[in-house]
Amino acid sequence: MPNILVIGFDPHTIPGFDPAPVAAGIEQGSRLFAELGLTEDLFLVDFTELGGPAEAKLTEKLAGRQYDAVLVGGGIRKGPGLLELFQTVVNLVHWHQPDAAIAFNDSPGDSPDWVLKALEQRRNR
Repeated sequence: MPNILVIGFDPHTIPGFDPAPVAAGIEQGSRLFAELGLTEDLFLVDFTELGGPAEAKLTEKLAGRQYDAVLVGGGIRKGPGLLELFQTVVNLVHWHQPDAAIAFNDSPGDSPDWVLKALEQRRNR
């Protein structure tokens, strides 16, 4: 059973943001991972901890277990002013999980599709 790490924002920690749609999408994605036989490990970044605390927690998470694929959620790479965070996340994944496929999504609900594509690309390399 492939181990998947999903990295995204905890929608409940983003000021002025309605977390309900994203939280529902995360739940939908988790159900789909389970239906596909993929073991999902969810790492949600607390928006109020950007920088040192979030980076340290992610580093610890990445070093704690081997993953077959790591998915970086859209909020981390699409939000205004988050390019540095996105770069940091991708580099941490690369350094701590060099054998993992890296996937990106359009929305939380399509995460399993993109992970499957990334795993297929990894198998075919």
